[in-house]
Amino acid sequence: MSLTSAYLITTKNLVSVINSVVSAKAPDRFTNKFLEDLGFKSSNDRLYVGVFKALGLIDDAGQPTTRYYEFIDQTQTGFVLATAIEEAYEDLFNLRKDAQNMTNDEVKNKFRTLTQGQKSDTVLNNMTSTFKALCALADWSRNLVPSDGQPTQPTPPTDMSTKEPLCATQRKHISDMNLYYNIQIHLPETTNMAVYDAIFQSLKKHLL
Repeated sequence: MSLTSAYLITTKNLVSVINSVVSAKAPDRFTNKFLEDLGFKSSNDRLYVGVFKALGLIDDAGQPTTRYYEFIDQTQTGFVLATAIEEAYEDLFNLRKDAQNMTNDEVKNKFRTLTQGQKSDTVLNNMTSTFKALCALADWSRNLVPSDGQPTQPTPPTDMSTKEPLCATQRKHISDMNLYYNIQIHLPETTNMAVYDAIFQSLKKHLL
């Protein structure tokens, strides 16, 4: 199962913490003392250590990872955060590729399913608010990079004013066409049956 259980009790300092971290010298170890030195001395702020571990920014010993050094490059922070979120909440993104756009209620209910109902309502609310707050700070606009390593260029919007209007014959031909769609679902490899249950529930809701 790839769904972090790390969460914040309050996200009010999230922006300030990230801004302070990317502006500060990288520590030898990311600890509560480091956060206190940055001015975050509340007991709630100690939860950032767990969240940063979940995002792959620091290892289990608190040492900054390669991702951490990419994260503090302020031209890359938003992109790196988006990648980190997708990995930390992989099971959620397996259910919906644009999970960052889900509503709070949708996220909470998916978390309830993925955790097999083992989390209290309070914990689910904290997990949801943490996920949504992180997503709001991430940059999701970077183009996907295919296997050839070349960024995919976005398709320019169609300027309908330059298009020739359809003649009556063309319109009739289109209206007479029978279109069939073949939708293929690639299920993720997991031993957690709750993931599959949630996928099929989502398919029933959105496709049937």
